[in-house]
Amino acid sequence: MQNDKDQPIIIIGITGGSGSGKTSIARDIHNQLKKQSVAIIPQDAFYNDQTSMSIEQRKKINYDHPDSFDSDLFYNDLLKLKNRQKIQLPIYDYEKYTRSKKTILINPARVIIVEGVLLFVDQRIRNLLDIKIYVDADDDIRFIRRLKRDISERGRTTDSIINQYLKTVKPMYHQFVEPTKRYADVIIPEGESNQVGINLLINQIKTILN
Repeated sequence: MQNDKDQPIIIIGITGGSGSGKTSIARDIHNQLKKQSVAIIPQDAFYNDQTSMSIEQRKKINYDHPDSFDSDLFYNDLLKLKNRQKIQLPIYDYEKYTRSKKTILINPARVIIVEGVLLFVDQRIRNLLDIKIYVDADDDIRFIRRLKRDISERGRTTDSIINQYLKTVKPMYHQFVEPTKRYADVIIPEGESNQVGINLLINQIKTILN
């Protein structure tokens, strides 16, 4: 039997539009692979540190543009995990629109699940992903899910969510996110409701790991 240190680390990348269901699918995969050593890394944790800016300035940032992320830190941390090194994962405070001072210690794992809206945009990060998954869902469905989430989990108002969606989320999705579908190894239509597709994907991942 192989020692864990002799086995390659597998990085699974899951992307799709905001509200597509990628986070739920990441959790499904995590739950099904509990016998393995598994960690989940959200791209959202790597939004730029904006503590030097006022709250008004932070609110004006286009958070659906690739420039809103610290891609160098994101890439370097994934590279460390790939090389069996631990990292201090940033924590993003959605109510303050910047990073928290706290971090989470993430130890190297056999399987690293990375999920985020703009995950496939940076070629360096794409090249680290062993399995690339694109979660596809209708614009209206994604908006409704985002609306419910941002009200209940992120302290946003309905008007602010609608304004952000129309001003940046939707146009940035069609400019940056949807074109990266061509890089996917697997496309899952209808997101988390496509249980057949998710189960087939999980079985394939288990086959690769074994």
